Amino acid sequence: MLENLRQKLQLLSPKRLDQFKMLEAAVLIPVVDRASPTLLFTRRANHLSTHSGQVAFPGGKREPEDRDLYATALREAQEEIGLDPTQVEPLGRLSDVISLHGLRVTPWVGIIPPDLPLVADPGELDAIFEVPLSHFLEDRRTHTDVITVDGVAHYVPSYHVDGHVIWGLSAMMLVELLAEGFGMSIDLFQQPSGTLQHYPERKSRLSQQPEAHQAIPKSIRK
Repeated sequence: MLENLRQKLQLLSPKRLDQFKMLEAAVLIPVVDRASPTLLFTRRANHLSTHSGQVAFPGGKREPEDRDLYATALREAQEEIGLDPTQVEPLGRLSDVISLHGLRVTPWVGIIPPDLPLVADPGELDAIFEVPLSHFLEDRRTHTDVITVDGVAHYVPSYHVDGHVIWGLSAMMLVELLAEGFGMSIDLFQQPSGTLQHYPERKSRLSQQPEAHQAIPKSIRK
């Protein structure tokens, strides 16, 4: 399974939004190399002023010393969960997404060994947990959030796993990983079956820039 993922991501040409002038960020999507592979997630601490209690992949804003966005993802993962960068086998990047707060976020996918001595930074996180890839490949979503951005409906899966809710920007990244990396029939722009939960329409930061018509809006974090 992971060898096939490696090959597909090496051939992927992800959508880049470099033409838009905004703050940059990156996340690492860690695939844990178990007999049945898992994805590793974090949960942001409840005392934080933004996104408290939300589930996310390790990541954050680019710093001046980061040579590139992959370096950002590795640095943030080391700071947040104590992940040694040498333990990450990079597979490739996914398409850029834009957060509600105007960050251009680049997801990077990497394989990590199982049972590493990871520790959550209490200043930022209150949990590190894994979810079997099969949970997502079997499309065991609880419902679908319908998030309309600049007039375009995004059908974003929401997963409830052991008290954790995986949705929003992280779920949007997951959709591309599942579709492009595993050949799953899943699409942000096609209405799936099942329960739909609608949110008020939003305007993206891209709609305020002249180049906005060149990009597909793919940006939401609650």
